[in-house]
Amino acid sequence: MKNVPIADVRSFAIMGHTGSGKTTLTDAILYKVGINDRLGSVDNGSSLSDYTDEEKSRNISIFSTSFSKQYKGADGHVMGMDLIDTPGYMDFYGQVIAASRAVETGVITVDASSGVQVGTRRAWKLCVKQGIARAIVITGLDRDNTDFEKTMADITKSFGDNCVPVVLPVDSCGGVIDVLGAKDIPEEIAEQVSAIKGHLVELAAETDDTLIEKYFGGEELSPKEIADGLRDSVAHSVLVPVFVACALKDVGIDALLDGISRLLPSPETREYNDSNGEPIHPGGDETFVGLVWRTVHDPFVGQLTFVRVKGGTITAESEVYNPVKKAKEKIGALLFVNGKKQNPIESAKAGDIIAIPKLKITTLGDTICAMGKDIICRNINFPKPVMFQAVTAKTQADEDKIGEALTRVCEDDPTLKVERDKDTTEVILEGLGDVHIDVAVGLMKRRSNVDVVLSTPKVPYRETITAEGKGHYKHKKQSGGRGQYGEVYLKVMPNAAGDDEWFDNNIVGGAIPGNFVPAVQKGLLEGMTEGCMAKFPVTNVKVSLYDGSYHDVDSSEVAFKIAASRALREAMSDAKPVLLEPIMSVKITIPDECMGDVNGDLNHKRGRILGVDVTDGGVQILTAEVPKAELFRYSAELRSITAGRGSFEMEFVRYDQVPANVAQKVVAAHASEEA
Repeated sequence: MKNVPIADVRSFAIMGHTGSGKTTLTDAILYKVGINDRLGSVDNGSSLSDYTDEEKSRNISIFSTSFSKQYKGADGHVMGMDLIDTPGYMDFYGQVIAASRAVETGVITVDASSGVQVGTRRAWKLCVKQGIARAIVITGLDRDNTDFEKTMADITKSFGDNCVPVVLPVDSCGGVIDVLGAKDIPEEIAEQVSAIKGHLVELAAETDDTLIEKYFGGEELSPKEIADGLRDSVAHSVLVPVFVACALKDVGIDALLDGISRLLPSPETREYNDSNGEPIHPGGDETFVGLVWRTVHDPFVGQLTFVRVKGGTITAESEVYNPVKKAKEKIGALLFVNGKKQNPIESAKAGDIIAIPKLKITTLGDTICAMGKDIICRNINFPKPVMFQAVTAKTQADEDKIGEALTRVCEDDPTLKVERDKDTTEVILEGLGDVHIDVAVGLMKRRSNVDVVLSTPKVPYRETITAEGKGHYKHKKQSGGRGQYGEVYLKVMPNAAGDDEWFDNNIVGGAIPGNFVPAVQKGLLEGMTEGCMAKFPVTNVKVSLYDGSYHDVDSSEVAFKIAASRALREAMSDAKPVLLEPIMSVKITIPDECMGDVNGDLNHKRGRILGVDVTDGGVQILTAEVPKAELFRYSAELRSITAGRGSFEMEFVRYDQVPANVAQKVVAAHASEEA
């Protein structure tokens, strides 16, 4: 940030449970530092953070939105601020993960009327995992039936006694007291302020041997010494400062900004490691390194690539190297982006969050660095999709554009994936929830003018056999001229999964000439694409060709292919065929009190519970195996059961036999579709 030393830059992401006041707090900060000339509001659509059509229509944050601004800090000198407002809704958790890689601190909001919720814990765990500092802002204390002490007790119980209030509410949150900077302290809280300040001073002293000697020697620490010590404590998570803010009433915002400048760590305090474990030093004249943490398609500029500068300096009209793609990129303009406002800049240094328009090869998660260097930042690990919908074009015109439209929405959001199921031939859009997929469909309509229809995907069933069976077919056709003749006798039996030796040629005496055996194999492979029950692919079947006959003139490869395919169908019908379905391993994270409801629901879904692990904070992790057919909408169902407090992940493990009663329904449904 221009003319601001890196030591005076503060980068933080506001995160927490949905509805806990993140965006309202963000808008209040933006108004206070002068990015906006009025207080934005989510309710009336004037928020600088939730500015997209999708966010306005749904009244929730969907995208992580960044802001950069200089402002006057606690001691009056100019500070640099990089702020990211993140979504709280679980469907857009990928945005929060990416934002956490672009900041030094996670500022977690806690609604006083609701206390610590599942999204609060999720944000806290993410900060711990990413190794970034934490601060907490209590919101909503101006509402009825809220209590600061009760909320603080919930916070310390959930996250530990190192969560210490540095701002206290007064007059039912008609005002606040800054514990470190207040002078006129109300008598009723004077003792509490004194006790907290004493504890904070002690924490500050413990960070430096000189300060601890001074403290125990009875000398008073200066405000700068206290601030420096506490900033070190916050950087190492020894202290988690707790603030109070009532954003709509402009209560606590000044104290929060003062606390941010005084207590939150700067980029220079954090040493990053690249993918090889080598350090990247943010301070000084280090080599330029930047991590791409977000990409977005701007309707006016085109592709915007958001970069957190990890080290060194980048300038406009220069060249950088993308070591992931092994190619160079030409940098045109550099931008500071505040919501949808864009301000050109000449250069950016470590700690800055910038946007670069129209990069050609660089995508989300890539690293860019100085030419001649080969530095790659750690990958951003995003959650796997848990919601699946089949996508079909509404019209033929849409059919021609659907592939490109899907690719574009997935480029901006790695938690969205598109796959074509090779068994069902359906195009499957995968995401973190139903709202996530609905938003993607809306973006496709707005950006590419493509209308699609969503439906529950077909289950990629398989067919196999459980016994031995024999089949015979004679293909004989005479209609003038050369005819067609081929006769095949074969036997089928179950085969072990993964056994590539599926065909035995047991012909003796030349009943079928050797040159026709490959045609028999081709016919069998074609026949295995559609089983005898409901035309699903056949698997785990071994075939023995043991007899047949041929005609010197009329036999051909085509005749033996047809005969083999028909004989296979007859043999499978005689071998007790069954359906197989994909089984998924599911790991479900839920609160203790939801265990009974989730167990009952899994039993209803034909799930098999393998084990339960108990973790801290009253959370249990349940491991189960569940048929894929039962999981296409499980993300929404689990949230309904757990009031939004549950989450899960899954992966394919194997195919297993479908129970007879379920198989009958599947076969009947297929027959109905065929009819």
